[in-house]
Amino acid sequence: MQRRLLLAATIGMLLALTAAVPGTAAVPVDSSALRNAVTVKGMTKHLEAFQSFADASGGTRVDGTSGFEDSVDYVAKKARGAGYNVTVQRFTFDQWEETAPPAFAQTSPTAKTYAEGADFLTMEYSGSGDATAKVQATNDIIIPPTPDPSSTSGCEAADFAGFTPGNIALVQRGTCTFRQKAENAKAAGASAVIIFNEGQAGRTEAISGTLSPPLFDRPVLGASFAIGSELYDLTKTSGGVSVHIATATRVFTTPSANVIADTPTGRADRTVVVGAHLDSVPAGPGINDNGSGSAAILETALQIKKLGIQPTNRVRFAWWGGEEFGLLGAEHYVSHLSKAELKEIDSNLNFDMLASPNFVRFVYDGDGSATGTKGPTGSGNIEKVFTDYFASQGLATDPTAFDGRSDYGPFIDRGIPAGGLFSGAEEIKTAAQAAVYGGTAGEAYDHCYHQPCDTTGNINNTSLDQLGDGVADATLQFAMTTSSVSGTSRSSSTVGDHQGNELRK
Repeated sequence: MQRRLLLAATIGMLLALTAAVPGTAAVPVDSSALRNAVTVKGMTKHLEAFQSFADASGGTRVDGTSGFEDSVDYVAKKARGAGYNVTVQRFTFDQWEETAPPAFAQTSPTAKTYAEGADFLTMEYSGSGDATAKVQATNDIIIPPTPDPSSTSGCEAADFAGFTPGNIALVQRGTCTFRQKAENAKAAGASAVIIFNEGQAGRTEAISGTLSPPLFDRPVLGASFAIGSELYDLTKTSGGVSVHIATATRVFTTPSANVIADTPTGRADRTVVVGAHLDSVPAGPGINDNGSGSAAILETALQIKKLGIQPTNRVRFAWWGGEEFGLLGAEHYVSHLSKAELKEIDSNLNFDMLASPNFVRFVYDGDGSATGTKGPTGSGNIEKVFTDYFASQGLATDPTAFDGRSDYGPFIDRGIPAGGLFSGAEEIKTAAQAAVYGGTAGEAYDHCYHQPCDTTGNINNTSLDQLGDGVADATLQFAMTTSSVSGTSRSSSTVGDHQGNELRK
């Protein structure tokens, strides 16, 4: 997108076209003027601002710090200055932290200490506790793993049939949320819970996960596949295996905010929510995760106003707080909407990480055809808008599942169609992906994911350029369409069947 704006005459032709022939799924709007206006240079200015806020705030933009507040003020000021109706929606939440290093060790049949980070991590919102007991495996653990994520271990109470109260539950990642697995283990009487990774490529390391608030009342660890499979095998031996687990945690009230910016015009009953989370993890400035998504939707919003585009449908740009602690800002937003307000939301476009150094152009698999996990009715249409656009540019895409790791979750839970783009996080690029997208097979899409090195130096401009174009195109298509994405003007106000594994995204 590092191109000059089209001539004024070309822009005029675009505006005349969009006014005379509003876009539909069958007749897309020409987005070239907007895509040309949303440049890497423009987005980088926002990323540099986010970096400066982090630098002045101890290297982070996590909720409750000046780095986050400065980011909120910056986005709100830019959107107001462009003519949007801006609301800063403030809320508080219980932020979780460990107050002492955790302990995890095998006590029998062999004394063995496991390493924090490499072998295990304490899950966010795990409670405090100290337990030494036998490890008992749940049903539905799959070792060796199948090619695709599929374990349902711990998702049902029946998985804990015959569980001995006081034992430590061994559960495998997959299908339902970590919280659901932990709650089922608690109901069975587990004194602590070990949730280990599934074992497919990119799912072998210690799990960096969250149970989401409220604070759980006993220890929950996220272990590597190697540790989980080792313990699983030992549970099958004579005498079994015992471990010691100790955690010390607390929560404290933390302020956060969502920035909501509405176009002054457009059909309110066909509102398109275009969202990205604004917060970072405590460990770093969060420039790819998710300064990149925040910058892309901000620059798209600014250029829509600069070009004088009058949307057919109201566009609501949203920058969410509290995402890294469990999608809290997006959940706060949707949970405070009335049934009538929920029905006004036609679709949700979500952009979380768009410039990963070792990127892939991932599109959420709205119809579930590739991953088996589909979104609410209409999500397949959103997916098609993205895939059709990239195909028109001669650019390949890969599907990614609705796995609950970003702010679309609260929307699809309520039956609202969703979709979006993602350039990859901690999982590993395959050889097949490297052949298509370049980069390095066998390495993470973003080696600085959730690290202090997620700075402006962690941005891949090619990815930012191409996925930024995708943001601009899809936003304009749904802003101008005269059709509801789901084929109806109504969305559901009831909770759907979305289930995901909430990682520390």
